[in-house]
Amino acid sequence: MKREEPLFDVAQLAHLEIYSPKIEESVVFFREILGMSVAAREGKSVYMRAYEDHYHNTLKITDHHEAGLGHLSLRATSPNALERRVKELEEKGYGIGWIDGDIGHGPAYQFKSPDGHLMEIFYEVEYYEAPEEEKTKLLNRPQRRPNIGVPVRRLDHINLLASNPRETVEFLEALLGFKVNERILDEDNNDIAAWTSVTNLAHDIAVMGDALGEKGRLHHICYWYGYPQSLTDVSDLLIERGFEIEVGPLKHGVSQASCLYVCEPGGNRVELFGDAGYLIFDPDWKTVEWKGEDLQKAIIWHGASELPADFFRYGTPVREEKVAAMAGQAPIEEETEDIRA
Repeated sequence: MKREEPLFDVAQLAHLEIYSPKIEESVVFFREILGMSVAAREGKSVYMRAYEDHYHNTLKITDHHEAGLGHLSLRATSPNALERRVKELEEKGYGIGWIDGDIGHGPAYQFKSPDGHLMEIFYEVEYYEAPEEEKTKLLNRPQRRPNIGVPVRRLDHINLLASNPRETVEFLEALLGFKVNERILDEDNNDIAAWTSVTNLAHDIAVMGDALGEKGRLHHICYWYGYPQSLTDVSDLLIERGFEIEVGPLKHGVSQASCLYVCEPGGNRVELFGDAGYLIFDPDWKTVEWKGEDLQKAIIWHGASELPADFFRYGTPVREEKVAAMAGQAPIEEETEDIRA
């Protein structure tokens, strides 16, 4: 399903919506631990941003009976690009329809991935305007660095769980122009996971096979620090505030990024990037493929001996009964060749 010519109609991952059954606790986590600010509240939703996010908001947290992904949002490169993507999504049968917009952006066209993840694409956006007390003399930064928590700087990426990762990856490639920069393959060359982007980052959207066979779940969202030392600083803060770090700090082989993982109070997994890993500028970049004996180093280059087994089973919405039923299965070093994550 790859295109012969590159497709540049999608500019970036613009914002995310997550569901939380403990919305106020989730807001406190993102505000007091990660230093994000509340940009707006409306209905059952709270809109938040990191201090180097240039748009009005990049995270929408919505009160819901269970955790999970509400939607992910992409910004088109132009109004014409938006029209082209909408036309093709409609023709291929993935479209849902237009919404008038939301706080921070104009009209958006909603559609679903083959696995059922709700997505939208828009062009018109509201840029953040800091109040006087939050303005900075650093003119290329939208606001002052917050003095609360260990502040993240910007939205980085999202990682989706999918029952058929190859199908979702091909959808991202063919209809939205994402490039597959790295992938983990099983012995039959099926996708275990893939890392895709429309920017110079190693990934904007990652797709992992869902070990529980579920559809449309979320593995994690990620915000970026830019300095690995920030991971040590936030680790102290998390531990002293009673949060359990799932794993890390560590360095991935895939993306080469320093990171850690923790679940916010609503149950959604959050990854924190200490740096950007490597950047890609080569238009002829050849997809890096990891398999066999290289697999373990793809996941952990250094900093931890292994990931917890539930790392590949836990996602949101949570399916505790399935995770519990699989708890006695092989540890990760035996499981890696059969991960659907």
